[in-house]
Amino acid sequence: MDQAEEIKSRLDIVEIIREYIPLKPAGINFRALCPFHREKSPSFIVSSEKQIWHCFGCGRGGDVFSFLMEIEGLGFAEVLRNLAPRAGVTLKRQDPKLTSQRNRLLDIMEAAVNYYHKSLDREEAKSVREYLANRGLKEETIQSWQIGYSPESWDDLINLLKGKGYTENEIFLAGLSTKKENSARFYNRFRGRIMFPIFDASGAAVAFSARVRPDKEREEKMGKYINSPATMIYDKSRILFGLDKAKMAIKNEDLAIIVEGQMDVITAHQNNFKNVVASSGTALVGEQDRTKPLVELQKRQVDLLKRYTNNIALAFDMDKAGQMASDRGIREAMAAEMNIKIIIIPSGKDPDECIRNNPGEWARAAAEAKPIMEYYFDKIFSGLNLEEVGDKRRAVKEILPILAKLGNKIEQDFWLKKLAEKIEVEENILRETLINSVKKEPRRPAAVTPENKPEGQKFRPGREEMLSELMLALSIRFPGLLAYIVDRIQPDQIVGSAHKSFYKDLIIYYNNTIGSENETGEARVFSKINYDDLKKWFAENSAPLSLAEDAGDVRIKLLDRLVLLGDKDFYDLDEEKARGETIKIVMALKKCYLTRRMKEIERTIAHCEEEGEGGKARELMEELKMLSDEIREVGE
Repeated sequence: MDQAEEIKSRLDIVEIIREYIPLKPAGINFRALCPFHREKSPSFIVSSEKQIWHCFGCGRGGDVFSFLMEIEGLGFAEVLRNLAPRAGVTLKRQDPKLTSQRNRLLDIMEAAVNYYHKSLDREEAKSVREYLANRGLKEETIQSWQIGYSPESWDDLINLLKGKGYTENEIFLAGLSTKKENSARFYNRFRGRIMFPIFDASGAAVAFSARVRPDKEREEKMGKYINSPATMIYDKSRILFGLDKAKMAIKNEDLAIIVEGQMDVITAHQNNFKNVVASSGTALVGEQDRTKPLVELQKRQVDLLKRYTNNIALAFDMDKAGQMASDRGIREAMAAEMNIKIIIIPSGKDPDECIRNNPGEWARAAAEAKPIMEYYFDKIFSGLNLEEVGDKRRAVKEILPILAKLGNKIEQDFWLKKLAEKIEVEENILRETLINSVKKEPRRPAAVTPENKPEGQKFRPGREEMLSELMLALSIRFPGLLAYIVDRIQPDQIVGSAHKSFYKDLIIYYNNTIGSENETGEARVFSKINYDDLKKWFAENSAPLSLAEDAGDVRIKLLDRLVLLGDKDFYDLDEEKARGETIKIVMALKKCYLTRRMKEIERTIAHCEEEGEGGKARELMEELKMLSDEIREVGE
């Protein structure tokens, strides 16, 4: 057993997936709304018995590795790294799957985090320790967040990493070093700073936010904060600071609170407010920059949050209140139909200060958070005199652009009516103004989604293809019916090239394994196909589909889909009812095939008559009559 299989065998896919989406029992399996596309009724199925998942809405599916690769945006090797500790498996570094450049950079970052964290014990880091203590951080918090210190050295970290076998170029690509001008020499990017590691959602260190040492603030020329550059492993538009520690609390509380800085997040978690994160936009650019919007949520960050909740609350101090309407992150969240609330912190405090001084005050502010449109209405109308026409126009000018950002038309309609009532203007006038304002805005290119992305487009099989799928699913769940099916349905009557090939292979498997005769000459009848045996047989025996495809892999993916389809649609059926369903499906499939064949012949006859090929047309008429008789027999 290789390392991947060992990891998979020690983990339960249901428990892993349940950390991301709520699963509900559905027969022997579990069901949920798919996290990879929008849907109103659940079509995402997970099998604990077979350790597989499949979505019947978008067509995605696979095992625990493929799920984490999809939902976390990770490579296979990264998933192995993340799951190995949970499975109690020690990965071998010489494994070729773990030697990719991306994984070497992650190893470098892990080593850097450890080095910086240990450097907090140095004498020169005494002021850093005092600063962290003054900010109210406990020792266990410093340990948990792996806060560290980068010594006043030009090359200590570089030399350490080179001693571990990493090249200067790899250290540079990880964002930990930089080059001197007109020189080939590298030096440490971070020196004499408090190091806050930035982790991705899976808990891997990918970057740093580095604050100048408190006793060096006046002489520092590079700014209070400097941060890791964009690298192969760090894209700030995909990162939410603290999400690795907050995601379960966000899921359990069905709410994510977004704050401005990493100290806000760390203090919140230390005080048991675990569902708090910060964006990696302006929040990590610089404490001193108060001219930027509060939260620069990127679309990818909004999508990341939607994996865990549809509800967010934004926390800001009063001097930021006026910046909300222009914030790009708010537009993204509104367009994604997230429920947004605003936490107003009293006395102009930031979350860090508020929580340290009075955790109860913070808890009340969070509990009293206002829905964003209610907040906007209160704020905008508070300074207006609605007896004045000019103030009414001002209200419309400020509120309509916000309404235009709402992705949900029902919510938009509700607040449009509220605005019309508030300023005593006909609703139709506002609606027309809103439509005109939207038309004037430059159109943004459509986002690539599972529904419009060519490689992952939504799976909507036609009727005949669906019938073919159902028949195959029944034959796997009730293999005793295969003899009946094989006698009545030929491979060319199956719709879908993958289904057709699967059916051919299934017949061979049946004849060699299930349908073979015993010593008395009677056909063996198995009540159940062994999933693992069939999966192994497909991997070893499937004929090639094309030069570009691995037939075994394609068959196995389809097998997973068919097995879960059988569980989903035929769980309650006994053998007798399953036979009745099979008869109906076989008849419908055969009738569809005969009807399609008749239409093809009719077109060919018409062509022959146009070309004066009377003899061929008469032969086809005979075949057409035979097909017509066969359809009548099927329908009887």
